Order: sequence, then structure tokens, then C-alpha cells
Amino acid sequence: MTMFDALGDLYQQVILDHSRSPRNFHVLPDATSTARGQNPLCGDQIQVFLRMDGDRIADVGFQGSGCAISKASASMMTTVLKGKSRGEAKHLFEQFHATVTTGEPQENEKLSAFSGVHKFPARVKCAILPWHAVVAALDGKSEPVTSESENT
Repeated sequence: MTMFDALGDLYQQVILDHSRSPRNFHVLPDATSTARGQNPLCGDQIQVFLRMDGDRIADVGFQGSGCAISKASASMMTTVLKGKSRGEAKHLFEQFHATVTTGEPQENEKLSAFSGVHKFPARVKCAILPWHAVVAALDGKSEPVTSESENT
């Protein structure tokens, strides 16, 4: 496989679309939980906002700045998490983590778009950062999370 093929895998059209036109890129004024994430290596900074309705994510949004991978990951994450329970959201985190670290496609086809990220270990931290932030928000953690502890 050439480097061009690998880059094609990384920046699939769906990722580029979500990066250029991120979904749910807004503050939720009525958020019941929020968390911040930062990737010191890349400079990505993100804040996620959740509005919970009991155990379900009624609405989710994000704000921040970063590379195409982190922004696309956050955008896609918000689209798949709406309406999910805490348990379902954490299960999706585990699936996404497996996809970006091993390249294995997952049952959620949208998240499988990130399977090429595993070929670029530094980018795994960019892709997983919004997911770490949403788990922190679900768990009610107030301190910012970082991707530095992410194994690549």
C-alpha cells in the first residue's frame, strides 16, 4: 500500500465532509453535563455538551478547534449519540476505540469511516479525544481530559 492509499483511507470523504461542515457544532445552553478535552500534541481543544433526559442523551453539541480528524470525529460522534443511553454511548466509545486503534470495521458503519486512522498513531489521539470528553461528561468529571494517556 502506498502512502497515498493510506492517506485516502485516513481522509475518507465522510471525514472530510464532517470536518468541513461539522454537525451539532454549538453550545447547548440547557446542557446538564459538559466536559473539556485537550490534545497537547496536536493542539486540539474540544468541549462537549450533553442534555440528558434520565439515562438518555436527549441532545449533544460540541465546540472547539482542532485538526480535521478531531473535528470530524466530534461531529460524527454527536450524530450517533443522540437518543442513546449511557450504556449504549459507552459501548459505542469502546467500538470506536477499537476501530481507530486496530482498523477493524464496526457494526456502526459511520464509525468505520475512521478505520484508516490506526495507520497514523499520532492521529488516534485526535480521533478519540471527543469520545474521552463525552465519557467524562457522562461520568460527571469536571477536570479536563487529555489524549496523552491514550495508547497508540
